Amino acid sequence: MWEELAATAMNIRFLGAHNLDSCDSKFTCLLIDDALALDAGALTSSLSLEAQQRLKAILLTHQHYDHVADLPALALNLFFQGAGVSVYSSQRVYDALATHLLNGELYPKFLDIPEGNPTVKFSVIEPNASVEFDGYRFLALPLNHTVPAYGYQITSPRGKTLFYTGDTGGGLAACWEHISPQLIVIEVTAPNRYKEFAQRTGHLTPDMLKQELTAFRQLKGYIPTVVVVHVNPSQESEIGAETALVAEALDASITVASEGMDLCL
Repeated sequence: MWEELAATAMNIRFLGAHNLDSCDSKFTCLLIDDALALDAGALTSSLSLEAQQRLKAILLTHQHYDHVADLPALALNLFFQGAGVSVYSSQRVYDALATHLLNGELYPKFLDIPEGNPTVKFSVIEPNASVEFDGYRFLALPLNHTVPAYGYQITSPRGKTLFYTGDTGGGLAACWEHISPQLIVIEVTAPNRYKEFAQRTGHLTPDMLKQELTAFRQLKGYIPTVVVVHVNPSQESEIGAETALVAEALDASITVASEGMDLCL
């Protein structure tokens, strides 16, 4: 299935689109072509055991709980099947997982077991580096958050390209210089009245999103399709209304994601 999908298009499913977990919302998590995950906040809660076993790689943006939450349960499933998954992120993320999550006390050390062929096969990506995996290319770019965090540009074998921020604050101009995606999946955590909170915690509001997309257009000459994630569900209607105003002002396609939403590039 991976090879067939990669040969035609990039298929994206939003397993989670929010910053809070409930029966109505799930942590932000994307699935590409049924085999590549961006963050791990809603993998086991959204996928069958069989679908989990089809995962080939996970890109983690940073170590905050909502972005790594389902990795231990996924690893346990794969361990019992004699399978594994490749995980890519920074050294800081590896250290956090090894020390606090997959540490042999909270959960088994799946970064190390089985010996010689660990269930979680972690590869460190350096800032601004690009790696190849099964014909896909991942470019890791540093973003502004409360801990070191990456955004990823994903390029498929057919040249389909998206950029996923994970969590980020403002000041993305340096990042925009290195990417030219067809789709940007970007966080907008809070409405405009929470500007001070967003600036302090490394997140975006709709007005801050407008500034970042304006800078992108000035640099690149266009604004790609934009999908907003990491939305606070209790303020979703307010964020959606303010985001719609941004789309109108910029004459851009901006959609607030929902769980189960599918896109095809």
